[in-house]
Amino acid sequence: MEKIGKRFQGKVAIVTASTQGIGFSIAERLGLEGASVVISSRKQKNVDEAVVKLKARGIEVLGVVCHVSNAQQRKNLIDMTVQKYGQIDVVVSNAAVNPSIDAILQTKESVLDKLWEINVKDSILVLKDAVPHLRKGSSVVVISSVAAYQPESPMAMYAVTKTALLGLTKALAAEMAPDTRVNCVAPGFVPTHFTEYITKNDDIRKTVKEKTLLNRCGTAEDMAAATAFLASDDASYITGETLVVAGGVPSRL
Repeated sequence: MEKIGKRFQGKVAIVTASTQGIGFSIAERLGLEGASVVISSRKQKNVDEAVVKLKARGIEVLGVVCHVSNAQQRKNLIDMTVQKYGQIDVVVSNAAVNPSIDAILQTKESVLDKLWEINVKDSILVLKDAVPHLRKGSSVVVISSVAAYQPESPMAMYAVTKTALLGLTKALAAEMAPDTRVNCVAPGFVPTHFTEYITKNDDIRKTVKEKTLLNRCGTAEDMAAATAFLASDDASYITGETLVVAGGVPSRL
């Protein structure tokens, strides 16, 4: 990684779903820039392994088990952060699921509920718990997807929940101003464990690359760099915006 600055010295950042993939890279980037980072995911084993990796890079880190749809675990995530560090400066809402690749009208009601709950509602509930502890000048970054602009099968319903996050970003930016900025990152195609069912398919990978002006897939580090920018004081006059990080894949005019 290129030499990076220390924009988060003295700051505390919570990143949900952050023991692998994009979430882990975001936590790592914020930590390398000086933040004390609080990482979380559903399994203790994953949390422990990620903590070891981050500590090996000299990062101050706290790992907490948190399934974002569990109210007690959400509260615990915030409580443990405040007990240890006394403040919250950055919240990155990254948790998401995609339990189905069925067409929207073939998707089971229980799956629709899960998609809305974890991808949209729980983003709100995590912030609800965090708000009393957010400092003046704090920042929220919501992770959406370039698919939010043009939901297509086989991930159309997942993409629609990501479209909702674009609206949520605008609404929360208005509600949390002027003390907290709220922005959104819309990643393009990034091969991670989360997208494994697609990345295993060479034809799909080839198609994705061809659609991308930069002729490559994105990396988790690309998404982390964009998130760190929006969370930092370098973006102090930016709120309510979505930054598409997709290598030139068509998104909007």
